[in-house]
Amino acid sequence: MKLLRTCLLSFLLSQPVLAQENFKTELQKIIKRSGIPESDLGLYITAGEGEHQEIILDVNSKKKMIPASISKVATASAVLEYFPPGYKFKTQLLSAGDIQDKTLKGDLVLKGSGDPGFVSENMWFLVNNFKRSEITKVEGDLVVDDSLFDQKRYDSSRQPERVDRAYDAPVGAMSFNWNSINIFVRPGNKAGEAAKVFLDPENEYVRLVNKTTTTSGSDNNVVASRVEDKTFGGDVIHVSGKIGVNSKEVVIFKNITQPDLWAGYNLKSFLSQRGITITGKIRIGKASDKAVILAEAESKAIEQAVADMNKFSNNYVAEMLTKNMGALKKQPGSLDTGMEMINEHLKKLGLPDDQYYFQNPSGLTRDNKISPFGMWKVILHLKNDFKVQPEFLTSLPIAGIDGTLKRRMKNSPGERWVRAKTGYLTNVVSLAGYAGRSDGRVFTFTFIFNGTKDEASVRNFFDQMLIALLK
Repeated sequence: MKLLRTCLLSFLLSQPVLAQENFKTELQKIIKRSGIPESDLGLYITAGEGEHQEIILDVNSKKKMIPASISKVATASAVLEYFPPGYKFKTQLLSAGDIQDKTLKGDLVLKGSGDPGFVSENMWFLVNNFKRSEITKVEGDLVVDDSLFDQKRYDSSRQPERVDRAYDAPVGAMSFNWNSINIFVRPGNKAGEAAKVFLDPENEYVRLVNKTTTTSGSDNNVVASRVEDKTFGGDVIHVSGKIGVNSKEVVIFKNITQPDLWAGYNLKSFLSQRGITITGKIRIGKASDKAVILAEAESKAIEQAVADMNKFSNNYVAEMLTKNMGALKKQPGSLDTGMEMINEHLKKLGLPDDQYYFQNPSGLTRDNKISPFGMWKVILHLKNDFKVQPEFLTSLPIAGIDGTLKRRMKNSPGERWVRAKTGYLTNVVSLAGYAGRSDGRVFTFTFIFNGTKDEASVRNFFDQMLIALLK
């Protein structure tokens, strides 16, 4: 009996080692089959709880590499340290004027607080709140106070080419609808007619030039572009191409160029729809110290803003949150100050100095560098620190379910069991997060590829590595 117990104990103790070796063998086979040179890869996988981590795979884990959008993991970690769960930004309407017979005698000020999620619903809430003051007319200007942040709209470390796509939107303390506009295109009633184009939201800041044509069939080649009109003081949306009479609605997203004016013109439009007129012009300025709050709209909680950033890899939200961190330390808030705080946070986490260099919070740059081990340290911290772990975990895309992982690992052992942040630039693919198993085991991993192999095949390789762990 004693011999049997000894043999059984020896067998049980050997299982983790056997499992680890099996994992390593299987993962090495997948790496070899992928045809990706190991010199282009940085891979680090561990399993275990707390600081007691069993290394499952280590390929170039100390090599500094371009991380792309998994940079947002570091940004999220710093944001959740400096802003407690439940923190909310407040956008305000203020005035130092007097109210006489439902008329505000003086300027109305829209003051931004750096809310990255200030969208149409929030604007309606703010306007309806203001409506209850029973003011129907503003005899003065509509002043936009964008002063919480500096006026640097784009981080210099972003890719240098400016494009009109929504992912390259400018940032400002008073921003609205992700500083982007929705363009909806529907076919005309019959071939030969112009297509029907709708801008949402619609206001005086944007002008539409519609050069589309409706054709027979259901194909379409509709294109749109946004051009800044410095004389007019807004943006012009050009829509052209052809759309079939049987085609479904096409939607295109474009950024705008001047967040403060964009927010001001939208407020004017929303006020008008509630029967409130502005007699003056829309201009940029600051609220006076004597101004009183007439209406206020709170943002969603900070953890939901982090989810907006991570689920869909939103660069605009990353930079807005970073400027908010900068404003905590020194106003006006700047990306430079915010990045100092992110790098200080990474140093506190114990990342080796020679294994990271962060210049941009979103990863939309080739200047950011970090080793897979360095990123793993951040991921592990976010797993171990209960103060932030639930909020961070909820912010990550879920394999086969939502966000940037919605179409990956679907109908595989990885579906719903992998939560991770994705990254992509030309010749860069990355993935960092957690893979859980039904037996309670959780793997913490960082995958980075810097090379010339087809990016789609690299993403599939990463997925196959995780599926092998979870089978």
